[in-house]
Amino acid sequence: MNTLTVGTRQIALDKDGYLLDLADWSAQVAEALAASEALTLSAEHWEILELLRGFYQEFQLSPATRPLIKYTALKLGPDKGNSLHLNRLFKGTPAKLAAKLAGLPKPTNCL
Repeated sequence: MNTLTVGTRQIALDKDGYLLDLADWSAQVAEALAASEALTLSAEHWEILELLRGFYQEFQLSPATRPLIKYTALKLGPDKGNSLHLNRLFKGTPAKLAAKLAGLPKPTNCL
């Protein structure tokens, strides 16, 4: 089992670096996960992470790339809901990396 240290807490991760317990997520955990991916979270990142968490609450699943793009376009407009924008923010793997940073399970159809 992998772990992530956040302050004095040890957060359990699966073999791919996703949270084992979704209740462990916090802004500090997201920052630590991002740092482990050599990523610094900006306001643009947080906007997508909050959107993803809302999607998960509504549908009980982490979206794959196409649904993520469509949902982002629906909620934030076409300037942000497109693959170029999301790929730029999340290193070319927006569904997987954004879900990980948002403390959500790995999207089921992502390898």
